[in-house]
Amino acid sequence: MNNIKDLPVNDRPYEKCFAKGPEYLTDVELLAVILRTGTNGISSFDLSKDILSHKSQNGKQDLLSIMHMTKEQLLSIKGVGMVKAVQIMCVRELVRRISSVKAKDSIQYNIPSTIADYYMEQLRHLEQENLVVMFLDTKCHLIKDMTITKGTVNQSLISSREIFVEALRCDAVNIILIHNHPSGDCTPSRDDMASTLAISKAGKIIGINVLDHIIIGDRSYSSLRELKLMK
Repeated sequence: MNNIKDLPVNDRPYEKCFAKGPEYLTDVELLAVILRTGTNGISSFDLSKDILSHKSQNGKQDLLSIMHMTKEQLLSIKGVGMVKAVQIMCVRELVRRISSVKAKDSIQYNIPSTIADYYMEQLRHLEQENLVVMFLDTKCHLIKDMTITKGTVNQSLISSREIFVEALRCDAVNIILIHNHPSGDCTPSRDDMASTLAISKAGKIIGINVLDHIIIGDRSYSSLRELKLMK
């Protein structure tokens, strides 16, 4: 059975969604609707189950698993080719953008939680540390943001030079550092605090203020400013 239309009417997620709403669909049904068809003798339901359990340690379906899968991992699943991998990656990007758009309207640069909300979906699923820098003007209006470095699974290679070259290029006078902890634990490490201190000292020499360093975990964050770990 390679197509949802082959299912009994009462089991078809399209009809269930139309009659009751998408909130009544299981995770497998939602993904099966997106994929539309199976392939090579595998139904869309079975393919959805395989995708959702691909990275699971116990074989259970995990909706968050698709947020962490690379293109190569998706293509390694039997029945997933370029088209279905693209479908999944586009849904994933759509989720991230919707979350960011909603959070962007509420950003206040002196309230770390609003910044964390904005970057949460962008950063919390990454398996390597990424350092994003927000470049602000004298009134703390955002000029631009930029991913400066991408590190290993447990270390971001922070370069003060790259940060301040870009800050001077766009006439920023304030910056905010944001990076993720792939472990999901947002507790600041010694390296986090040491690098923040070094960047802050370098910034003072050229008149650029480091306002905060926000660490993104899994649905959690830490602000060195809030924790009073910054002078």
